[in-house]
Amino acid sequence: MAEDLVLELCNLECETNNRNHMTADIGSQKLVVRRGQSFIITLLFAGRGYEEGVDRLTLNVETGPCPIESSGTKSHFPVSDALQESAWSAVVDHQDGAALSLLIYSPSDARIGRYALTLEASMGYQGTSFRLGEFILLFNPWCPDDSVFLEYEEQRCEFVLTQQGLIYQGSLKFIVPTPWNFGQFEDEILDICLQLLDTNPKFLRDQNRDCSRRNNPVYIGRVVSAMVNCNDDQGVLAGRWDDKYEDGVSPMSWIGSVDILRRWSKYGCQPVRYGQCWVFAAVACTVLRCLGIPTRVVTNYNSAHDTNSNLVVDRYLDEMGTLQKTSKDMIWNYHCWVESWMTRPDLPPGCDGWQALDPTPQEKSEGAYCCGPAPVKAIKEGELRLKYDIPFVFAEVNADVVYWVLQKDGSRKKTIHSSTVGKNMSTKSVGKDTREDITHNYKYPEGSDQEREVFAKAELQKSYLTEEEKGVSIKIKVSEGMNNGCDFDVYAVISNNTETERLCRLMFCARTASYNGDMGPQCGMKDLLNVVLLPHAEKTVPLRILYEKYGSCLTQDNMIKLVALLFEYQTGDIVLGVRDIYIKNPDIKIRVLGEPVQKRKLVAELTLTNPLTTPLSGCVFTLEGAGLTEGQKTQELTSPVEPGQEAKVRVDLAPKLSGLHKLVANFESDKLKGAKGYRNVIVAPLPK
Repeated sequence: MAEDLVLELCNLECETNNRNHMTADIGSQKLVVRRGQSFIITLLFAGRGYEEGVDRLTLNVETGPCPIESSGTKSHFPVSDALQESAWSAVVDHQDGAALSLLIYSPSDARIGRYALTLEASMGYQGTSFRLGEFILLFNPWCPDDSVFLEYEEQRCEFVLTQQGLIYQGSLKFIVPTPWNFGQFEDEILDICLQLLDTNPKFLRDQNRDCSRRNNPVYIGRVVSAMVNCNDDQGVLAGRWDDKYEDGVSPMSWIGSVDILRRWSKYGCQPVRYGQCWVFAAVACTVLRCLGIPTRVVTNYNSAHDTNSNLVVDRYLDEMGTLQKTSKDMIWNYHCWVESWMTRPDLPPGCDGWQALDPTPQEKSEGAYCCGPAPVKAIKEGELRLKYDIPFVFAEVNADVVYWVLQKDGSRKKTIHSSTVGKNMSTKSVGKDTREDITHNYKYPEGSDQEREVFAKAELQKSYLTEEEKGVSIKIKVSEGMNNGCDFDVYAVISNNTETERLCRLMFCARTASYNGDMGPQCGMKDLLNVVLLPHAEKTVPLRILYEKYGSCLTQDNMIKLVALLFEYQTGDIVLGVRDIYIKNPDIKIRVLGEPVQKRKLVAELTLTNPLTTPLSGCVFTLEGAGLTEGQKTQELTSPVEPGQEAKVRVDLAPKLSGLHKLVANFESDKLKGAKGYRNVIVAPLPK
């Protein structure tokens, strides 16, 4: 009788499998495969080889702390004649003496996570069990049967494989692309993403139920949305919006997700301080891309936070044009969230595709600070009753803003003001560093019949105000060169659209502001008591904004809010103009010295010119780039940088991967913070 099979060695063929499963950028130290696609392993037996008809081979895969077949977290399957598409299965690929290669197939709805793989070899009733090793299973956007399947290769490349990108900040009229290193395939990140799933409260409450639901991207998206903030769990980031970041890192200083996730894991899942909306969104994007869910960061300009869900955001001003904090409703200069691509079999047809997920802690959803996934198509159609959190996102892009002036006698008067919520919705284009406007995905053109139908379906009213209907109107215009350190002019342009002369009072003021709408000190003011407006005429009133006034009170968001209030003496009407302006920091210039070749030393030179009238002290450059730097590189300057002088450092790089990469840089000092720069670097493969 033949002796029992004895396994000498198992080769998980990490390099081949990872390349075939689009996970090669993670490296070849561990097996990382995608569901709905076969992978190969090679078994080397000591003594005799495998004999078909004599030996019976059975494989066992398990994930989670309490694997159960009925929960989909355990499967026991024989090496058979053919692969099955709907279940775990295995076949012999080829045999060479004592070496046996097996093809193992995972179903397209398998649970994602870390798996243990074992082999049982028997010739009858008794057998021997061998532990073959571990592998990690991810979602598979390349598999047509996977719920995250994405049809076009260039989109899969952008939304799953690309490790860097641009996030849009600034203001509605001055959109600023900010570089970000997502780094989803950098060392430790995949392990940290799985740790994040195992730290979420649903897992801690019921491990079996949580692991059994990890085949569903809707569930995973919801968990990640909650775990990126720390408001009711051991989440990754603590949010802060008051410009006081001394006991942590300013949200404006981050340039990538890798450092944030590593800090969270290293310090025992303590929240990393601090994040704001784009940081929350970027970290969520890293985690979701890492797990295999196609994801992108989107920005909504003039984003409403409507706490009472009446689709009206009330803002209150005093007669000097100063915004008063009398309501929880807010208008953010911009707000970032992520969209993830998936099917929605839990909803009526027509809800597949992009889903909005918002990890910034704003409102609770089913008891946790998370938001989404909300189908973008359902938001556009006003389907407010579908899951999840559609009314909140609908309001962010559709609410009306009503400004009231609180008068000295205690009464309040509604101003005439055209609302501009949900504008210039932006995301990075596929395959290039340009902006794609996606506003049309979320809403029909304003004033269109389709928009009116959507509001009727949502049982909501929207007011419409056209320029022609206004007797007197006001717009705020700006000049070129609103650069940090400079003085510049802004203008209130008043139009009298009537047949009669009008006499008015104009209050025109500027205040520093945060991107979430909070106001700082005044940095410019003009109060004209007698402005005469001739019939059908226009008048332009300039206001000079001086660096000596705004420099010391500018928040790290670099925002100034301009408010123009026009009081008409004849009619008693109050006309309002509001505009947020962005004060531009200088860019960091990055030069790459030498020929970028894989695994060969390279030098990057970083330069920034001090635009201010005072010296910069405590100057620090930070540089990172997936596949280019081993983690984050930091270089401090030993001496102050005088006005007009250059801060300059050189940093050594060691490109690990060939192909297109982004170097992302940040600059901090005592008086100039959060200056950014980036450079695309094409690394040639190591010569054979």
